[in-house]
Amino acid sequence: MSENCNHNCSECGKDCSSRKDPQSLIETPHELTKVKKIIGIVSGKGGVGKSMVTSLLAVSMQRRGNSTAILDADITGPSIPKAFGIKDRPDGSDIGLFPVKSKLGTKIMSVNLLLENDTDPVIWRGPVIAGTVKQFWTDVIWGDVDYMFVDMPPGTGDVPLTVFQSIPVDGIVVVTSPQELVEMIVGKAVKMAEMMNIPILGIVENMSYFECPDCGKKHSIFGESHIEALAEKYGIDTVSRLPIDTKLAKGCDKGMIELFEGEWLDSMADKIESL
Repeated sequence: MSENCNHNCSECGKDCSSRKDPQSLIETPHELTKVKKIIGIVSGKGGVGKSMVTSLLAVSMQRRGNSTAILDADITGPSIPKAFGIKDRPDGSDIGLFPVKSKLGTKIMSVNLLLENDTDPVIWRGPVIAGTVKQFWTDVIWGDVDYMFVDMPPGTGDVPLTVFQSIPVDGIVVVTSPQELVEMIVGKAVKMAEMMNIPILGIVENMSYFECPDCGKKHSIFGESHIEALAEKYGIDTVSRLPIDTKLAKGCDKGMIELFEGEWLDSMADKIESL
């Protein structure tokens, strides 16, 4: 480094040991954190079951012998601890904060684990929320993790932008529902990911159908699916469908999502495992 260096690499053409990429905003995780792959779970609108998909994918990858973790970035609407039946508060020390482990070993960090009551609202402005998400990445001691899933809030606002810019996301899974209006909403999420150079791994259509337990016929409660056409339009080759299933809903309500039975997301898990 030159003794006359002003530390503004954007104005300097020299190649030195202290040179930094001025465009890189990626935050450095805790020194005791080693995460191999990070998958963002996104949706263009709320209420489509994004947190459920996040939970199911984490459990699916855990069942395949991987170490999994969930960073709950949906700060104002956190539901991951509820799905896993977690009520313990995270342990901390002078060196950092430790995530809470689920019954089967998935590491979880959520703002709901830090509140005195899980029904307390988080009334924070955007920059504070975005800062909290970054701290979940930089200050939490995640240890060795094969696959980390980031449950993001809906839309294309502060927090998704913060995640894409601050955390080295390897790919995203888009969650949607069968209504026709979602094509526009999905398009926004997909285009945001493309602008941030984040690969789109696949689309999960939640509430895709209801299968009658008596006759086995599938009914399209929310209208006929257009998911294949949507995937083709955006060049996405992996599509999964989740049915309307009371067992899944009860599993989330009772904190027993790790006991779910179903192969609906196997192709998506294959895609993630192939990264």
